[in-house]
Amino acid sequence: MNQIVFIELINPFKDKVFRLAKRLLTSTEEAEDATQEVIVKLWNKKEDLNHYNNVEALAMTMTKNYCLDQLKSKRAGNLKIVHDNYTDRAPQLDKKLEDSNSLEWVEKIISQLPEQLQILIQLRDVEQYEFDEIAKIVNMNETAIRVALSRARKKIRESMLNTHQYGIK
Repeated sequence: MNQIVFIELINPFKDKVFRLAKRLLTSTEEAEDATQEVIVKLWNKKEDLNHYNNVEALAMTMTKNYCLDQLKSKRAGNLKIVHDNYTDRAPQLDKKLEDSNSLEWVEKIISQLPEQLQILIQLRDVEQYEFDEIAKIVNMNETAIRVALSRARKKIRESMLNTHQYGIK
């Protein structure tokens, strides 16, 4: 595999690799380093990539594992999710403030979920992966993923309702 073929292979999903790394590591610089590290690892495996059914799933799994290793070595499991992929085209000021507050609340609630649920929320609800792809990435069966996501969403929904009901910030 030459460089051009490799670039054509990884271009469709390299941004997803970065977003997952950014979600897990929170720092743009660390996410860029993680993305570069994964791409280098893929380049080193370039001759074996045609043996994989889904190179994107491989890259996402490598990214997840690399980021979790970084977090364990640097922060002893203290994981925070930051979501700044949200942009709105010229909204009303009050709508913009409301959306900002809601997004902050959801981020805070998600950051309190267990690490595995945070990853599942990122892959399914942010990155829009199918359940079979997520199953390959996180090494869980699809039914367990569906149940875990349902429970995570229920916790998020209940926390949001409690926050709005009692005006807690």
